[in-house]
Amino acid sequence: MSIISFLKSKMFFKQLAIAVVASIVLVFLMLKWLDITTNNGDFETVPDLKGKSIEVAKMELEQNNLELKIQDSANFNPNYPKYSVIDQDPKANAQVKENRKIYITLNPSGYRKIAVPDLRQRSFRQAKPTLEALGFKVGKTTYIDNIGKDMVLGLRYKGKVLEPDTKLPKTAVIDVVLGNGNRPSAN
Repeated sequence: MSIISFLKSKMFFKQLAIAVVASIVLVFLMLKWLDITTNNGDFETVPDLKGKSIEVAKMELEQNNLELKIQDSANFNPNYPKYSVIDQDPKANAQVKENRKIYITLNPSGYRKIAVPDLRQRSFRQAKPTLEALGFKVGKTTYIDNIGKDMVLGLRYKGKVLEPDTKLPKTAVIDVVLGNGNRPSAN
């Protein structure tokens, strides 16, 4: 029997029909199995966790069959309580599958500490933007007799003299001692 006569025979068409039907049944069964095992169409709604403590966030996620993962502690945000959630991924009200990991970002206990730079013998015009760029606030300016007008002679924090590289919380208010341009009097 030649190949051409076999391709024209009833046996070939019968085998071809059986293969097509078997393929369709197999694909149908596989799709049904996937629907069942992946819970197709079943979603959980992500709750809004912003501003809530870790314990409350964990309880809410467990009630919704979701998993909590702490991603990071960001820069301190004074608008939220310490150790509360300030961001989450996926966002609130998103539809996700059961047991999905929800990544949260926590508010640390306070501003991180930053080293105070050595600004002595610099002009106030240079020192002020340097402090502000680091996140500090410039407080009172005090003038004392010194020939260098508006030259930084020292920095103070809460009345205490600051040495270079002292670590202070970001947003700390630093007072500046400047020269007034007068020659110091010899006593």
